[in-house]
Amino acid sequence: MCGRFALTEPAARLKEFLDVIDIEEFPPRYNIAPTQPILVVISGDRQEPGSNLPERKAMLVRWGLTPSWVKDPREFPLLINARAETAIGKASFRAAMRHRRILVPATGFYEWHRPAKGTGEKSQAYWIRPRNGGIVAFAGLMETWSSADGSEVDTGAILTAAANTAIGRIHDRMPVVIRPEDFARWLDCKTQEPREVADLLSPVEDEFFEAIPVSDRVNKVANVDPDIQEPVAEALVAPPSAPKSKRTSGDSSGQLSLL
Repeated sequence: MCGRFALTEPAARLKEFLDVIDIEEFPPRYNIAPTQPILVVISGDRQEPGSNLPERKAMLVRWGLTPSWVKDPREFPLLINARAETAIGKASFRAAMRHRRILVPATGFYEWHRPAKGTGEKSQAYWIRPRNGGIVAFAGLMETWSSADGSEVDTGAILTAAANTAIGRIHDRMPVVIRPEDFARWLDCKTQEPREVADLLSPVEDEFFEAIPVSDRVNKVANVDPDIQEPVAEALVAPPSAPKSKRTSGDSSGQLSLL
């Protein structure tokens, strides 16, 4: 699962990494939570000058996917994540997997090890970032929801896979990472069907991320300062005994607000 992440690199670095030209400067975001606007990249309609590849566009969507067929979002769970293994078969994600695949840039994400009761372990939060620093792109899905009055809200979710060995000691799920050399194929929903990009939905290798124990200040949405990423002494962590849930929805704030 991915319930919080950060994006703190400047727009110039994001433009270069994602190969887009329309990202405006924004302040660093250290604690991005569900229902908040998130930056995503989509495949545009026009081709890049001198290339046969579509140009890429950056835009903001609300984190928490709402399928177009939902009548009342208040009565529908907030889908912040989608399981990569089953997304193409789920009614909530099927259309987006075929037609609206996106990239979600981040500088890392937060995860919690929550031990079973009676083990004597303490809950521990982690800041998980690329070992070499910089930007990472998560696989995502997008849907535009239209209300009865004609207003529209663009919404998105992050795809997750079974955790690799390194992250598995903390949690059984992790975001799917798309490599820069695979950006074009993942975003190409015109010629690449879901089965043709299924190989991209595997957990990244163990060495890619490093997990840094941090304080529980990250639990509170209002804490958005860089200090929430400061290392702390690590509580004793044992491998999770079993997946806790197969639900793809979640919202630590309990809110379902529109952008």
